[in-house]
Amino acid sequence: MSKSLTNDFNDIVLQRRSIREYDPNVKISKDEMTDILEKTVRAPSSVNMQPWRFVVVETQEMKEKLKPLVQFNQKQLDTSSAMIAIFGDLNNFDYAEEIYGTAVERGLMPAEVKEKQLSFLTEHFGHVEPEVNKRTVLIDGGLVSMQLMLIARSHGYDTNPIGGFDREAVSELLNMDKARYLPIMLLSIGKAAEEGYQSVRLPVERITEWV
Repeated sequence: MSKSLTNDFNDIVLQRRSIREYDPNVKISKDEMTDILEKTVRAPSSVNMQPWRFVVVETQEMKEKLKPLVQFNQKQLDTSSAMIAIFGDLNNFDYAEEIYGTAVERGLMPAEVKEKQLSFLTEHFGHVEPEVNKRTVLIDGGLVSMQLMLIARSHGYDTNPIGGFDREAVSELLNMDKARYLPIMLLSIGKAAEEGYQSVRLPVERITEWV
């Protein structure tokens, strides 16, 4: 477990930076990475279908294979503890029975509510337009990605969300079915070796309407 755990929410949020260079000597153990991901998946998702899927790229062998597919983000890849590939499962409803059934077993949902919900959702997912499904998965993927970045900071690590990569080739490299799993982003994670750049945010009064 990381020695740098913090619950200072203002520090976690306001001091977050997109880090491009990490201490290559710091590795995140599988146990700690699992803990980070277990907290990450507490993020909300549409009808709790949790469409996110993760591939943690941490071995040097796989990093070398990934390197030509992240042409402008190789420093993050080379120095980070890991590069996490985040995918969205377009067939996430396949897990509905497991998710809702477990909720009933744990006393979190009455059985009759489960049956009613699954009846409605089976109808919905049977007719949902592919673009609507894709948009929902992308939104949920964004929520879980932001959650991962904040959880990483609470463990004393930093991250960099990366959208510039060869999506099709990365899916092939990681053996992800391209018809089912939608590449959302790559996320480097590790112990920062730089402070990162501060950046400007538009003032709230410029971007908010009160009605």
